[in-house]
Amino acid sequence: MSQVNVVSGPAGVGKGTLVAGLLARHPEVWLSTSVTTRAPRTGEVDGVHYHFISEAEFDQLLAADGLLEWALVHGSARYGTPRRPVEEAVAAGRTVLLEIELQGARQIRQSWPEASFIFVAPPNWDELVHRLEGRNTETAAQRERRLATARTELAAQDEFDHVIVNAELRQAVDELVGLIGL
Repeated sequence: MSQVNVVSGPAGVGKGTLVAGLLARHPEVWLSTSVTTRAPRTGEVDGVHYHFISEAEFDQLLAADGLLEWALVHGSARYGTPRRPVEEAVAAGRTVLLEIELQGARQIRQSWPEASFIFVAPPNWDELVHRLEGRNTETAAQRERRLATARTELAAQDEFDHVIVNAELRQAVDELVGLIGL
């Protein structure tokens, strides 16, 4: 069982839903809250879903080596994992979960190779398209950009230690719980 666990996969695959299912069963798991330069979506709460920060604040974190990983995602916004809270959670003996994009997962593989890397895949391409469209959180152009990114991300799943096919939510959460060793 690894203390740091990275969950990644394409937009719309259900990473957030799986992580929420795991946390509902195991609230002792510590979930890192990423920073992002994008605006909040309807219903998102600063400090809960993300820390919404300015481009200048993001630049300050980068300059101070305050991020474990970061990426420009979908060509529009930067996301990153603040270093200090993760290091503090590990030092406290907590099981840590990072829900991040492929670029960030690759950076964590370099800086924290002992982490466990879990890729969440859709049951098939059509289902991924359906889920992304069903979210109603992006414009058609943004959705197309995300789908183009998803093709690249799906091709990289062999880089991960484990793959969970998110076809049925309860089963996928059970797999995630098992892989983390809870």
